[in-house]
Amino acid sequence: MSAVILLGTQGWNYPDWVGPFYPPGTRAADMLRVYARAFPTVEVDSTFYAIPAEAVIRSWRERVSEGFGFALKVPQEITHEKRLIGVEQLLHRFCGRASALGTTVGPLLIQLSPEFHPTWANRDALRGFLELLPIRFRWAIEFRHPGWLDGETLDLLRMYGVALALADSRWIKRGIVLELAIEPTADFAYVRWMGEQRRITDFSHLQIDREAELAAWVQALGALASRVQRVFGYFNNQYQGHSPESARAMQRLMGQAVVAPEMLQEQVELF
Repeated sequence: MSAVILLGTQGWNYPDWVGPFYPPGTRAADMLRVYARAFPTVEVDSTFYAIPAEAVIRSWRERVSEGFGFALKVPQEITHEKRLIGVEQLLHRFCGRASALGTTVGPLLIQLSPEFHPTWANRDALRGFLELLPIRFRWAIEFRHPGWLDGETLDLLRMYGVALALADSRWIKRGIVLELAIEPTADFAYVRWMGEQRRITDFSHLQIDREAELAAWVQALGALASRVQRVFGYFNNQYQGHSPESARAMQRLMGQAVVAPEMLQEQVELF
């Protein structure tokens, strides 16, 4: 078995990308449509802050073709404010909105706070929350406290078919994350390249050399590809400074076809 590896970025609406990635003059309203011609998937951060209106969801779906996938972050009201307790109605609302994406709905990401420690109470809350998750969606979960990364947690995730999100970030050492990459907890994998710090403010070009880290990830993705059906991976601007180029670099390393910015210019002229 060899998994389908789908690579993209975290978000698409960045003015700094106009010129280096989006053709000059690209309007904000056209960015998603152009983005979807370069990458097969995107992670949506805005759903972390609020459940979007159905009209917004429909507008996203209308701008992409079949086969594209939106990965949505579960709202912080569920994960951070209510800390997974008493959230059944909120979760139902969120899943209803996600369903409006139809065939373009991708994985749904549960991102937990670094302050969500692996206490007995929080473990019970997590188990109760996982029991609520509709099985019609793919679910992934990101822990930002290293204490969660133990056998008990991995067994729990496997029981519910929830993928452990593998995050290259400042919260958990990369070595630990790479080791966990060979122990998938679901039939798909979810990877997030975040970077250690949030200091970059200009997202127009690469500013950090991560050749060695990307090479290590190529090995990890290769191992994952033999154990799961699909791998979803998303780059943040903070990882190197310009996430479209980070994603394209990984596509090249994985032997995938790459859509260059000049190709997007030709496509935009057809609009």
